[in-house]
Amino acid sequence: MTKKFAELGLNEHILAGVDALGFTRPTPVQAQAIPEILAGRDVLASAQTGTGKTAAFALPVLQLIEPLSRAARERDAAPGKEGDESEENAVEGGAVPSSPDVLADRSEGDPSLSAAVDADGNILTGATPSKPRRRRRHHRKVASAEIARQAADMCGSPDESAPTKPKRKRHHGKAAAGSKSGRGCETHPSRQGGMRKPKANAHPFGPFALIVTPTRELAAQIEGVVTTVCEQTGQRAVVVMGGAKFERQIRGLESGCDLLVATPGRLIDLMEHGHVSLKDVHVLVLDEADRMLDMGFWPSVRRIVKECPDERQTLLFSATIPPSIKGTVDAMLKDPVVIEVAHVGETADTVEEHLCPVTQGQKTQLLEALLSAGGAAGVQPERVLVFCRTKHRADDLDKRLKSAGISADVMHADRPQRARERALEKFRAGTCQVLVATDVMSRGIDVSGIDAVVNYDVPMDPEDYVHRIGRTGRAGATGHAYTFVAPDEISPLREIEYFTKKLVPVWDLAGFTYDDARIVPNPTRSASKPTRSLFSGSRGRGRSMGGGRYGRHY
Repeated sequence: MTKKFAELGLNEHILAGVDALGFTRPTPVQAQAIPEILAGRDVLASAQTGTGKTAAFALPVLQLIEPLSRAARERDAAPGKEGDESEENAVEGGAVPSSPDVLADRSEGDPSLSAAVDADGNILTGATPSKPRRRRRHHRKVASAEIARQAADMCGSPDESAPTKPKRKRHHGKAAAGSKSGRGCETHPSRQGGMRKPKANAHPFGPFALIVTPTRELAAQIEGVVTTVCEQTGQRAVVVMGGAKFERQIRGLESGCDLLVATPGRLIDLMEHGHVSLKDVHVLVLDEADRMLDMGFWPSVRRIVKECPDERQTLLFSATIPPSIKGTVDAMLKDPVVIEVAHVGETADTVEEHLCPVTQGQKTQLLEALLSAGGAAGVQPERVLVFCRTKHRADDLDKRLKSAGISADVMHADRPQRARERALEKFRAGTCQVLVATDVMSRGIDVSGIDAVVNYDVPMDPEDYVHRIGRTGRAGATGHAYTFVAPDEISPLREIEYFTKKLVPVWDLAGFTYDDARIVPNPTRSASKPTRSLFSGSRGRGRSMGGGRYGRHY
């Protein structure tokens, strides 16, 4: 296995970016994917979360498009281009042109220009027309009126003697006459949909590479990596995602970009309004493809792929690649290199998993006690990520923890984008000990030094379990994952153990008084396909209600 980034074929600019990121040795997925991408191959890569997938595609992609980036800047800086365009725009805009013939013609009827031209029509150095701004504005108005009059003469006015119709006054909030939509003059057409029309004189370049990712948090995570590298390469990356203002993103696109990072919905909006074209995309990256499928983005993804050139390089990265996606991507990839660093359902070896049987009513108490006592590590954790199944439960838990004097914040899709960013910043800085989140956020939280992950609710999807606990135990550090399982969460836990092909060992917090109604799994259970009840045994006494492999006692 390659031990150094320099052995992967990366150039000096990208390697400088690697140093700026603080990377020392490539991860397995980086070591396998980077050479293949640099060789121009399509890639279908599957790796467990936290293995460095972002750098695995970002580093080689930036190197691949570097010649295109350099050519675009040289083209924009070519002598004569800027001057020709500016002169053309100046004439269209009504500015006084620099042609001697035109100045000579104008000087005949304008005394203010006569000093600028001699008898032979030569421009006199240092001569300037008087009050140029006012004259330009005047000529523009006169020219516009003359053009309008000539157009009317050519087309034939229906009634030239008819008086000019007065302008209709705008009444905001009321529909204009004949308006079918009822919106009337509320919104200017160029502002409909929350964004203006593209500027006519905007000449952006790129994007030469496009990275599509499902969530804003993942887009921000990718932005952090590519921005750091672009500071070393001189390239320009633009990020467009929902929750941010259109105007700022539009200005970024109009300035040109080498690499575009986008969420599907916002990219489609910008494409429909003419603010971005994908005709120059040479490399397309689909990140977290399985999540985009789960979230219903696949129709948008197919539309985006269709807008890209057929002759492109396509990279598909995902934590898992289920059969449903493999069938869909066949048409997107051409003879791809398949990279599987971990089998589907495998969890990281650096994460110690603990199963905590508890009743629903005691979950908050157990969490508070765990935070105070320090859990299996025996040391009070500084950063704990807690996952809830629903946004309502996340909000409720956040309030309970704050009432108990615990520094906590919450992060889910209904929270404003700025509030989510602030919560993540506090958590990353260590000023917030507990961050409560939902599954939608699980793949967008990229924070180093997370000591523990708590599954306050057992996830319904086994893949979400892998993504949740993958937030800890990163970069070689040891992390702990605690799963609180109540009697009504038996079924999803059985699916998780079958999916991961291993049992999660039971762990009890010393000194905590558990409710007798909780149930404890049978140590002799297996991780085979679940067909019966999972749990057996209890701290209480009672008659058996079922039996089988696990049985249940009260």
